[in-house]
Amino acid sequence: MGRPLWFVAGAGVGVYAAARARRVAETLTADGLRDRVRGWQVGARMFADEVNAGRAERETELREQLGLRPHGVPELTSKPDEMKDPH
Repeated sequence: MGRPLWFVAGAGVGVYAAARARRVAETLTADGLRDRVRGWQVGARMFADEVNAGRAERETELREQLGLRPHGVPELTSKPDEMKDPH
């Protein structure tokens, strides 16, 4: 029973190694490398979009908390009479 088991295990490893080698060989071709670079570019673009969306969302939250207008000019929260020194 031991030899058939090892034979099947060896055959399975051989099939897996051959499939892996074929995939590696395909990725090292010009088309495979081009596809890989395009995938990285798309991933980087998506990451940059997510970062920009998060930045804009956080900036809006901070502007609301600080009482700033959307264009960046601070709003006055108290009247000019209240701002004078009482002394």
